[in-house]
Amino acid sequence: MKPFPARGLYAITQTQRDSNKPNSTDALFEVVAAVIQGGACVIQYRDKNPVDAAYIARELVKICHQHDVPLIINDDIGLALISNADGVHLGKDDGEIIEARKHLGNAAIVGVSCYNSVDRAMTAQALGATYVAFGRFFPSSSKPLAAPADRDTLRQAKTAIHLPIVAIGGILPENGGQLLAAGADLLAVIGGVFDHEPKSAALSYQCLFKD
Repeated sequence: MKPFPARGLYAITQTQRDSNKPNSTDALFEVVAAVIQGGACVIQYRDKNPVDAAYIARELVKICHQHDVPLIINDDIGLALISNADGVHLGKDDGEIIEARKHLGNAAIVGVSCYNSVDRAMTAQALGATYVAFGRFFPSSSKPLAAPADRDTLRQAKTAIHLPIVAIGGILPENGGQLLAAGADLLAVIGGVFDHEPKSAALSYQCLFKD
């Protein structure tokens, strides 16, 4: 198992199905490798309409581990288990932390969506989460209906939580610094990297993490 990083760019895959592009899976592998080359320190495999998910997840694990980067599975503890991924990210309806630990082990990464709730994050911390995530902070095409989160939540979490804090939702190089200043440790990005040339897009975030 690869450890969860303390700081950096957290890239979440944007998987699209296009019947006119039979090699779209290979394209996903290529862009994930490029995003890692651009500096992403953790990858999450997120696919709301999975096809061959086990194969894709296993291949992504190989790609990530070649670069010493962890691969986290969105929503699916079972997929994380059979693919030998480094962990799972859980939303409010995606299973429990204790269940994830039971199946994946104590060394696995278990992340939890906390939306705009510090109380939820404190509960997740007490139950053994590896990291907590808040958001969305800005308008997002990937999560257009997600409830907004406030930067004050990050400030409160920074004093109450002793785990890495992830911010998500419409984050760009131009606005990500605000969230890091408020208390985020990692910036989770989907469209900000996968809607563009992936390596250069990932590189454009790196200046935010320089002390």
